[in-house]
Amino acid sequence: MSGRGHKAILPPPDFQATQRIAEQGVQVTVINKEGFARVFDFVTMPVPEPMQRSLAQAFAEQSLNWNSHASGESYWQALRAFARFLNTQDHPAPDLDGLTAATLRLWRNNHKNTPGGREALAKIRTLLQRDPRLTYGPVAEELARRALRDATSFEQQSYKVSDRELVVKAAERQFRSALLRIRANSALLSRFRSGGLEEGSGDWQLGQVLEHIAETGDVARPDGMDRRPPDAKLLGGRHRELTWGRLFLSRQELTALAVLMTDQYGWNLSVFDRLTVPTTVPSAGSTTTVTYNVLVEKRRLGAGRWFVEENYTDSGVGSAGRLITQALEATQHGRALAARLAPPGIDLLMVARQFHTRAVDSDLDRPRPVGPLCFGVSKSDGTLWARSHNIGSPFQRARRTTVAREGKPLQHSRGTHESVYVLPDKNVQKAAEAVIAAGAQDAVRQAQDLTFRARLTVAADPDHQETATADCADETSSPWPTSGGECGADFLLCLACDNARVHSGHHARLALLHEQLSSMRSVWPEQLWRKRWDDSFTRLVDLRTKVNEGTWDAALTRVTDRDRAIIDHLLKGEFAP
Repeated sequence: MSGRGHKAILPPPDFQATQRIAEQGVQVTVINKEGFARVFDFVTMPVPEPMQRSLAQAFAEQSLNWNSHASGESYWQALRAFARFLNTQDHPAPDLDGLTAATLRLWRNNHKNTPGGREALAKIRTLLQRDPRLTYGPVAEELARRALRDATSFEQQSYKVSDRELVVKAAERQFRSALLRIRANSALLSRFRSGGLEEGSGDWQLGQVLEHIAETGDVARPDGMDRRPPDAKLLGGRHRELTWGRLFLSRQELTALAVLMTDQYGWNLSVFDRLTVPTTVPSAGSTTTVTYNVLVEKRRLGAGRWFVEENYTDSGVGSAGRLITQALEATQHGRALAARLAPPGIDLLMVARQFHTRAVDSDLDRPRPVGPLCFGVSKSDGTLWARSHNIGSPFQRARRTTVAREGKPLQHSRGTHESVYVLPDKNVQKAAEAVIAAGAQDAVRQAQDLTFRARLTVAADPDHQETATADCADETSSPWPTSGGECGADFLLCLACDNARVHSGHHARLALLHEQLSSMRSVWPEQLWRKRWDDSFTRLVDLRTKVNEGTWDAALTRVTDRDRAIIDHLLKGEFAP
């Protein structure tokens, strides 16, 4: 068993997002998935009190869709920008029902040209549409206008092959160096624990130090302070790689691992904060491989679906699961220490040792530190990693690159895959040029093929769509599609399409069409007739032969008024596909 498998998992049944509006009506408390509360005080908004209350009500209603403080913060910042804008107007509206379409149009024009501005437009639009007073009239019409995405922004493009290689190689160098360091020290610690070292030897003394590091997360230091350790000479110095780094990843090394995982699996940055230790499942027919079952959290899915199962098999170097095996090895001591220090139930994979053990993370959406350990990868970790390697923030672009490479949705819907990841991406567009050109050439060749290409059937299929000349089995796979994905072919081209079906019910109408085209040939200028009708006439001649000439000619006796009307409209060009 290898590659990628998906399965939706329900969230813990005891979780319920809770939001409330304070009695005074201008404070909204948002409680995130972890149970931490954050209060948003609308008294600070520079707008009249009635509008403060209306904005608080819309904010509270929208918050029922959130499970993190980050969502609330993003809407809060958009509201602050909107309130400041309203406050600068000559005659600010006292409440939302006083807003005018002209005011909203000015707000839109002021913010539509920057990514942050467009994000604010979208959020304010969502909130204002919750107010029942703004559901009709010119204001509602202005709110109905969507903020257009910037499809060409740098962060919305996948990496070119050469750029991706730079990012991946930088991450590989850093993580592999850390993995080899931890592997060597883990082997020495294992020998010490098993009694395989000569007591009093240098390795035995180092083993004692490693045991202390494994148990506490650090070397012994005078008075517990971050001073030069007494074993510095034995360790070779006091740098982190020579002290606690012998058994633990640093935050930057953990970030490098996350970059590699994003490149390999297409995971979002937020996934790493809650990524639990994978379980193993049996690998069919093999005892030398291991398959990991990974729970990937999808926080934006909503409706109670918060996890997706993915399976990856480690069958050797280059296999999908090898990176997970290495991640388990590199984090083994961090996870063991967390199990001793943390409350029961914490089983996170992505664990690192903090450089400053007294540092406090104010982001209550992220896992809380445990002793000297921290979990997951923050945005600031990604920014710092990118800056240290002189590259742009890697996670969004790396994920886009992986999605483009896989050619299918990864932890998102098909619609999101097409509209967000595929269609706006310049590298995808460039790679598709040859495919599109080849498809266009095939369509031209098919149109120039003057034989009857449709399929002859005995009777009509109720699942097929009737056209003027045949029945269509699948208009979504037309050789001549429109920009909307529908068939854009002339009805006469149905006879040149593999999706078309012709049965005996069509014979009379097509025989009439053949007869009419033959009659028109005697009255139309020859060059004009050939240009307009020769291809279709030739296909009808080929069809007449395939049906049987006698059967074809006899069908003329069954021509109905409806057949005559359809052919008349078709020849006059009054039918549009």
